[in-house]
Amino acid sequence: MTWFLSGFFLSLSLCLDLGIVNVAIIRTGVARGLLPSFLIGVGSSFGDLIYALLSMVGISLLMENRVIRWVLWLGGTFILLYMTWNMMKEFRSPKKIDLQEQGGEQDNRNRSWKDFSSGLGLALASPSTILWFATIGGSVIASSDANSVSALLLFFSGFFTASITWSLFMAGVSSQGGKWLGHRLVRGFSFVSALLFLYFAGKVFIDGYHSLL
Repeated sequence: MTWFLSGFFLSLSLCLDLGIVNVAIIRTGVARGLLPSFLIGVGSSFGDLIYALLSMVGISLLMENRVIRWVLWLGGTFILLYMTWNMMKEFRSPKKIDLQEQGGEQDNRNRSWKDFSSGLGLALASPSTILWFATIGGSVIASSDANSVSALLLFFSGFFTASITWSLFMAGVSSQGGKWLGHRLVRGFSFVSALLFLYFAGKVFIDGYHSLL
């Protein structure tokens, strides 16, 4: 259960970043309703899972190098603290979200697939997602000790479950009241995200301290 929760909260820290995927989910939910918005979220969940698997494979091949472990430890801690500070800034001065749907009407027969593939493409192309997996995700994985198949399955199950749950939550919230929630929604995301980033900063630093010193 510990591995499941670790993957769950790690994924949640990524979901709470107000990047292009969350903006697309909110905008679609406001303009077109629950299902199209959720399909975009499902597509992005698979994109995040792909990056998580690649991150796990890449990190596991590099972990024998002590220098790389030191870089991930110190660099990851610093970046997590920086992102904590950045989220607190956004809590004080939230971002503005453009909720205007762009583009014309799509063919109903192809719309569901386009929504899913759009979410997948946005997740794979998102600069914030790429940066997150290159730094934070890698650092947290590097500080972990998943040495069994069952532990890895639990970790990625938790990771994917959090992403799907978040997508459903976001789709529901945006379809029901995204327009009038406005900055309150953004401030809530930013505050919870700051807490999660601070928690992982402490986790990465303490785990790295015990394993490297």
